[in-house]
Formats: sequence, C-alpha cells, structure tokens
Amino acid sequence: MGNHVKKYNSGISSPWRDPGVREFVRRALNEDIGSGDVTSRYLVVPHCRIRATILARHPCVVAGVEIVRLACRLFDRRLNCRVVAPDGKHAGAGETILVLTGNARSILALERTILNFLQRLTGIASLTAQYAAAVRRYGTIILDTRKTTPNMRLLEKYAVRCGGGQNHRMGLYDMVLMKDNHRFLWQKKHSLSEAVRVAREKNPGVSIEVEVESMAQLEDALSASPDWIMLDNMPPALMKKCVKFCAGRCRLEASGGICLENIRKIAATGVDAISIGALTHSAPAADLSLEVDY
Repeated sequence: MGNHVKKYNSGISSPWRDPGVREFVRRALNEDIGSGDVTSRYLVVPHCRIRATILARHPCVVAGVEIVRLACRLFDRRLNCRVVAPDGKHAGAGETILVLTGNARSILALERTILNFLQRLTGIASLTAQYAAAVRRYGTIILDTRKTTPNMRLLEKYAVRCGGGQNHRMGLYDMVLMKDNHRFLWQKKHSLSEAVRVAREKNPGVSIEVEVESMAQLEDALSASPDWIMLDNMPPALMKKCVKFCAGRCRLEASGGICLENIRKIAATGVDAISIGALTHSAPAADLSLEVDY
C-alpha cells in the first residue's frame, strides 16, 4: 500500500484492471443473472434498443462508475456506457451519473448488479466526504480500517479515496500494527519499546505502528521511534497531552468511538490522522435509480 512513514496512501488509483476485481464482477453478474433473465425473455423483444439513465436521488459523492463500465464490457460489449459524473465528483439530487444505450434485455439484466455496486461504493464515498469536510480546517487525515465487506476491500478502500479519505494498511501483510491482543501475548508485556525494536529488526523497511491506551504506554513506545502511534479510545484531553508530549517525534492516529458528532474535537487535539471503521462497515447505500428514457 505504500510507505506509511510520510503519509498513508492517497490519490484515486484505479483497481479495475486487477484480475481479482474482474473475476469478482463476473461472479456477481452470474449470481443475479444465472441462466438468463426469464422476465425480459418473455416481455421484451430481442432486438429492442433503449437508453437508460442512472440518477442520484440525493446529493452524494460518486464512486464505482468504472465498475459499471466493466460490467457492461463483460456482459455485452455492444452496450455504450457514458459517464456523466466520474468517480470523486459530487452529484446533486436528480443529477445524471451514467447513461447506458443498447440492447434492452442486456441493460435490464445488468440493472440490479450495477446498482448494487454503485450504491454501495457511492455510499462509502459520500460518508467519507462528510468526515473529511468536518476536519478540513485542521488538516487531519481521514483513514479507513480493515472493517470491510469480505472480498470487497479493494473496492471499498477505493471508494474511501473517492470521498477524500486515505487508506490505512490494506491487510495484515503490509504494515506492523501492534494492538492490545499483541501486547497481551508479547512475552515482555511491559516493554512496548522492545516490541518495536524486535518488529523493526524482523521486518526491515516495513512501517511500524503501536496502539497505546495511556500516557505511560505512549512514553514507552515513543522511546523506540515507531513510525506511527495509535491513540486508542482516549478522551480528547488526554489526546492533546499526548500530542504535546510527542512534539512531532512520531505521527499520531486517533481511533475508537469516533463519529461525526465528536470528530472535530478530536481533530482539534492536533493528531495527524483519525481512523474510522464506520466508513466501510456502516455507510448507508446511496439512493440511486436506473430509469429507461426511451
């Protein structure tokens, strides 16, 4: 996912060429379409052509239009998919996101699957944008977590980037992150600094982050100079003390119990980043619809 020492992953790089994503989309299409759309088979003539528009029912930040294009290519290459609102763009209520033109049976067969993807990813991007806007004045980074839908992590983390957030580690393999259970099982439970030194020795070049719950743990971990320290479920007053004590020697991430109602207070403490599991595990699906124009 990149080097965490300077910053977390940013930018809206596309996951659509990933072979795993293509196969995932194929499986999603097969799940819904199976042997064919029996309703359209008997009610829609074979060569009927239509134009259909995907609309936003409420203001949102778009994410996932490329997965619609990919689904169209995989199912019926003759379909034309015109993007009006690209990923990362704000769309107002009633505004057009995509226009599909081509065989009616194909478009109706794709409808549910492409809307499911688009609504899910746009919902994540829209919620992320709310959090990013709330802390913009402080310059705080909004991070996601690993609390993602199984097999959709690459797509959901992409949606976070569309909404103005950045990605925390992609998985267990690209960053050392010592949490409470690791502390419990660490043979030298009272020495986070030694744990950091051992982790760095065994994983050269890999960024190291340590979760702490008290000022004493912060002091211990900081003595070994990890790349990041996570302040877990701390009240803002204690976070502020940690920021002052750290004095820029290590980047600090706040985590735990964070919502739109309290995020400004947490950002005001001076932490570098705030991670929020709700971006992916609790984002409501965007309200989108596909309407046949003619």
